Amino acid sequence: MQKISTCLWFDGQAVEAAEFYTSTFGNSSMGQVMPGPDGGALTVEFEIEGRQFMGLNGGPAFTFNEAVSLVVNCDSQEEVDRYWGALLAGGEESMCGWLKDKFGLSWQIVPTALTGLLNGPDPEGSRRAMEAMLKMRKLDINALQKAYDGD
Repeated sequence: MQKISTCLWFDGQAVEAAEFYTSTFGNSSMGQVMPGPDGGALTVEFEIEGRQFMGLNGGPAFTFNEAVSLVVNCDSQEEVDRYWGALLAGGEESMCGWLKDKFGLSWQIVPTALTGLLNGPDPEGSRRAMEAMLKMRKLDINALQKAYDGD
């Protein structure tokens, strides 16, 4: 068991969200569902890519906002596209690789190549890559590389 895990507060959709997230990511599984006083699910345990989460059906008092987001590091454009498409379904896109899923949870879908482009040995190239990223919604590795290269 992880020493620290993440609890996500939902308004009655914790099991649905856990099922959605575990079907979207590999190396994921559903865990125990604990019933509440009304017989419905109070909490659900689940794991995504080896990371433990708990979904809590806490009601409408609190909602997600961008102050907390989950970052998905992607090794290819195919992976960026796959996670972007899956998590965006029913949600809304934002800028610079950010989106909110249909439950309102914020995600950052980030190609691992981005760090090398924004912190590369060519400061002007890094500046161009940053400017390109700031205009994007879903991040495009080829376009970022072209911006870095000055093409």
